[in-house]
Amino acid sequence: MHYYRYSNPEISCWYKYLLFSYNIIFWLAGVAFLAAGLWAWSEKGVLSDLTKVTRLHGFDPVVLVLVVGGVMFVLGFAGCIGALRENICLLKFFCGAIVLIFMLELAVAVLAFLFQDWVRDRFKEFFENNIKSYRDDIDLQNLIDSLQRINHCCGAQGPNDWDLNIYFNCSTESKSREKCGVPFSCCVPDPAQKVVNTQCGYDVRALNKNQWDNSIFTKGCIPALEAWLPRNIYIVAGAFIAISLLQIFGIFLARSLISDIEVVKAGHHF
Repeated sequence: MHYYRYSNPEISCWYKYLLFSYNIIFWLAGVAFLAAGLWAWSEKGVLSDLTKVTRLHGFDPVVLVLVVGGVMFVLGFAGCIGALRENICLLKFFCGAIVLIFMLELAVAVLAFLFQDWVRDRFKEFFENNIKSYRDDIDLQNLIDSLQRINHCCGAQGPNDWDLNIYFNCSTESKSREKCGVPFSCCVPDPAQKVVNTQCGYDVRALNKNQWDNSIFTKGCIPALEAWLPRNIYIVAGAFIAISLLQIFGIFLARSLISDIEVVKAGHHF
């Protein structure tokens, strides 16, 4: 790989070291994400048997952590080395990747707004598939529990969605102790209890439906999230704008440094 280094003062030190500082943060964050993801897989025994990844039918949150960490690591590395070594190839790779990610985010946001019913149906399918795999992966289990507990919801559209899971199914063939129940994260919290009762959802769906409100959340998580979004639209919009501005700032720094290097490089030919 060829790179160019110049002592010519026409190359802005501000752009160079701002871009380096910008990327070193993301590179370190990428390292942290990768380390956390690999540690989680190590704890679950995935690193010693990678076939466990393909055997999981639901969504493994660790995969998302590793993918995000990998992307941040590669882009941060390219940006850091490209800035320090004034390497146009690495800088163009970094700049192009950030532009691509930004355009994908924008496209996803627009399509999600235009095709809300389709997104709702896909999310429902996704949630139901992961309900089936609730007991198969501890990280997936914790993710669903957190989602239900924070949003005061149960299942995709309601508590009966837990019939999709073999442990909570109400069928007469089921021998599970959790039969016709729901996870503890569906339970209405009791302020008097300081210890979480993980058995609070046992047999609750065997009761009459008008008794459920006293024990568990009856709203599904999809309606709960649909109600949450309008109430927090400014927070969501603010987060999207902040991320977009960071990306635009990175693109600006990279393009400015590339322009400086190209100008200096052209000047050396004369």
